[in-house]
Amino acid sequence: MSKILSTHVLDATDGAPATGVQVQLVNSAGDVLASATTDSDGRIAEIAPDGLTAATYSLVFATGDYFAARGRETFYPEVTVTFVLDDPQRGYHVPLLLSPFAYSTYRGS
Repeated sequence: MSKILSTHVLDATDGAPATGVQVQLVNSAGDVLASATTDSDGRIAEIAPDGLTAATYSLVFATGDYFAARGRETFYPEVTVTFVLDDPQRGYHVPLLLSPFAYSTYRGS
């Protein structure tokens, strides 16, 4: 089982944490394993508290709802980041840098 899976969302439009973004953890079969909402620092410290095995997963960020709540349009109603968790003994951090018309992500530490 993995040690930890965390995420952080930064709203590049404001240069501030994206508070209140709903995130779902989904397995390769499309089953929702967990869901959480980013805190006041734009973070979810642990989205899979029971751990994960080596496999392919996705984090689905409800970006449309986030921007709609702020009265902003967006091109991306959701952002899905699919990744391979290959070493369950290490921690994984999957951050998202977000704006209404672009996003980027990387394997964090």
